[in-house]
Amino acid sequence: MKHFQIFLILLGLILISCQPKNTSATLDETIIRIAFGSCGSHQEPLPLLNVAADKQLDAFIFLGDNVYGDTRDMEVLQKKYEILGNRLEFKNLWNATTVWATWDDHDYGENDAGRHYPFKEESKRLFMDFWKIDQDSDRRNHKGIYGSEYLKKGDINVQVIILDTRTFRDDLLQRDPKDSIFHKNDYVPNMVADSTFLGKEQWMWLENELKVDADIRIIASSNQFSHEYNGWESWTNVPHEQQKMINLIQKTEANAVIFISGDVHWGEISKMSIDNGYPLYDVTSSGIVQTWHNIEPNKNRIGSAIPQNNIGLIEITHTDVIQVKMSIVDSTALPVASKVVDIDKISF
Repeated sequence: MKHFQIFLILLGLILISCQPKNTSATLDETIIRIAFGSCGSHQEPLPLLNVAADKQLDAFIFLGDNVYGDTRDMEVLQKKYEILGNRLEFKNLWNATTVWATWDDHDYGENDAGRHYPFKEESKRLFMDFWKIDQDSDRRNHKGIYGSEYLKKGDINVQVIILDTRTFRDDLLQRDPKDSIFHKNDYVPNMVADSTFLGKEQWMWLENELKVDADIRIIASSNQFSHEYNGWESWTNVPHEQQKMINLIQKTEANAVIFISGDVHWGEISKMSIDNGYPLYDVTSSGIVQTWHNIEPNKNRIGSAIPQNNIGLIEITHTDVIQVKMSIVDSTALPVASKVVDIDKISF
């Protein structure tokens, strides 16, 4: 009998040792993966899209400059979309996950263009058809291309708000070339009260969207939001509109808002501290193909900027708490910059 009891004890110890170890990817952990990128090309290899396709994503978001159209000839723009659509890397990603998109200036039509671009309606039709936006989508039925998408896994509900920073935006204020003390590069902040970044209709829509029930909200903006002014295109060039966004998040008490952005041809994670509110993170991924020779200073940057080609990645996990991991991934498929935050740190 004694030997039998010893046998049972040993058997139990063996069974316990064979149980799976507790890791960061346990079966009861919900994981949502959303990748994104900008500044690609219709005529160059796109290896970062293959990296994204292998990430087991729930969605990939193209943040603009997806092709470099730069034209008022819609046949030229359509041909460039067709070239992108026929690239093997693009097809791999398209077949691997859900794909959403917004535009920036170069696929909108002209460098730094806003509401005065004369072919924005024609360009919108090409955009809607290329990205296969449903015929009954609100994105087709109102001016501009803004809209929302949703992902739900387990008990986590993610809202993706896709902004249009082109159709309604007023022209930015050009820097006087002789002004080199307080300002730099192309643009200076526009203090005119009625200048706009999103336009009245989109602002009204956005307020309603921020009231929709969601655990985490990702705002996809082609231009950077939370960084330090650097004279290139961004929300910092219309500071009262930037503040309007902050005020709206506070007014609607929208928790866990995270911005994703592109455009600048380098990657970085920015954190903007907010009075009477939680910090606003902005994960900038740029570019899938493009690079830039001079990375601007950014006092809001976390860690180092990423000069090499990259994509962004947001991973949302839920065990005891909901956590958001924000990363920038290069061609090695590994994170080269990252930040993890508990959801209660970005909530009211």
